[in-house]
Amino acid sequence: MTQPRTLLISGASRGIGRAIAERALADGHRLSLGVRDPARLPQGLLLEAARLQPGRVRLHPYDARDPSQASNWVAATLAHFGTIDGVIHCAGLFSRLCLLFPPGGEKEIEDLWRVNLMGPWWLSRAAWPALVASGDGRVITLVSMSGQRVKGSLAAYPCSKFALMALCQSMRNEGWDAGIRVTAICPGWVNTAMASQVTAVSADAMTQPEDLAALTAQLLRLPASAVPFELKINCVLEG
Repeated sequence: MTQPRTLLISGASRGIGRAIAERALADGHRLSLGVRDPARLPQGLLLEAARLQPGRVRLHPYDARDPSQASNWVAATLAHFGTIDGVIHCAGLFSRLCLLFPPGGEKEIEDLWRVNLMGPWWLSRAAWPALVASGDGRVITLVSMSGQRVKGSLAAYPCSKFALMALCQSMRNEGWDAGIRVTAICPGWVNTAMASQVTAVSADAMTQPEDLAALTAQLLRLPASAVPFELKINCVLEG
């Protein structure tokens, strides 16, 4: 079991991704954080570590819509750290578009698919040779319960998440014999800025980002023989 690991983490500037990155930092892992604009990373533990401990934390510009940025990020990480032992996909977009979306919604759907599906696909593909070389690679993807079922009239968002679940299954199959283990984390409502805009569930009643960070920390410690493929986490009862 590789400990500590060198981890690529997308979406680390806020919310779940930030909580996961801060916990990974506390656990001693080496972090390569992909953020839209490194100069605008909020003040806090990650920015301080990037300034004071460049041998442990690296910031790299990353837009999930651009496949060349995935390749550049991976190459820069390998040049800096020499290895990549895990990829954690946290970047994502939300959409309220329904089946009968209004004219002009096509652009929103295209962005959704590029970020939610193709972003993890491009990044995993770029990092794959390093994960194979690790012999104990991990790919952890924040999918959402919207990749398990469709609620209400939403269409674009759950469609992108169902496709992401399929990608996780494909990666699991592809990487199994090389020791790569893939986990799809599927939370319901999580106390983030996005959730506060779309549900009446109170912040205190939601799953907290730090809870998902603790689960991710455990996944990174488990041996290959015990890594689960799916984790469904919900703060409300669903049928």
